[in-house]
Amino acid sequence: MPDGSTDPSPDVASDALFGDVTELIERARARAASAVNTELVMLYWSIGRRVREDVLGGERAEYGSRTVQRLSEQLTQCYGRGWSRQNIERMMRFAEWIPDIQKCSPLAGKLTWTNIGELLTISEQPKRDFYLAMCAHEGWTKRTLRSRVSSKLYERTVAARGSAEGVEADIEALAKKGAMTPAIVFRDPYVLDFLDLPPEHSESQLERAILDEVERFMLELGAGFTFVGRQKRVIVDGKDYHLDLLFYHRGMRCLVAIELKTRDLEPGDYGQMTLYLRWLDRYERLPQEESPVGIILCARKGAQQVELLGLDSGDVRAAQYLTHEAREQLQRRLAALE
Repeated sequence: MPDGSTDPSPDVASDALFGDVTELIERARARAASAVNTELVMLYWSIGRRVREDVLGGERAEYGSRTVQRLSEQLTQCYGRGWSRQNIERMMRFAEWIPDIQKCSPLAGKLTWTNIGELLTISEQPKRDFYLAMCAHEGWTKRTLRSRVSSKLYERTVAARGSAEGVEADIEALAKKGAMTPAIVFRDPYVLDFLDLPPEHSESQLERAILDEVERFMLELGAGFTFVGRQKRVIVDGKDYHLDLLFYHRGMRCLVAIELKTRDLEPGDYGQMTLYLRWLDRYERLPQEESPVGIILCARKGAQQVELLGLDSGDVRAAQYLTHEAREQLQRRLAALE
């Protein structure tokens, strides 16, 4: 071999080969696991539909109960665990909930059976459909789904949207077109009790706490957010301004500006955010991106002020954040809505 050759050594070549092969194996495993999950969900749906046909054909409720119990015993004897009466009844409820195979088939590739089991515990149909669409679109785990239900994401979304009908329309668009709208992405209020802030805290303390817990903060914001930066410098007429937090949302394909206010919402906050968004639109937005949107995250906001300024819709929105001490207010508010 001539002097100065750049051919890799045998060890380096072997390591590179090992890396390529392991990547191929991991990708194949992921595809196999996805295919197995899809087949499993469709199998359970088919079983649920078939059993419902037989059970509903009986004249008495006792007939259906005996039929399911007998089938459970036979399947358990033949195939082992996983065929309890409760699980078969869950399959039946699944087939009743989604009777159309054309609707079930695409969902089977996005939801696990454990996800579906959790969704079936939700009795209200609009709420269940909401979590179904969000879970399928954002790829929630069972733990994340439980957390979203526990934190009353649906109720908060309804409160932010103004009506359950509006949420249903947005969810239908999400399910059909995969379109994420600001009404679905943004929530009100945001529960930030994990920041462990003192009752009296400054905006700098709030910002520092968010940055220390940025991963959990982004989980509360929702899927699709990417952190861009803090204290973004904005220069207008030679004067420096600083935007507190800047994110990017992949689904909406736009920058998301967040201003932190540890006080009540004030009319001037709308003008400040509008200035930031116009600057971002002119100097930071890429050609393929949509116009930036902004959230004024404040301690309190008045309903009349929000309505008059249009901060419940549009490019600039106001949202309240709740610390640990304020979470009881959320519980009372949601209880009143229910």
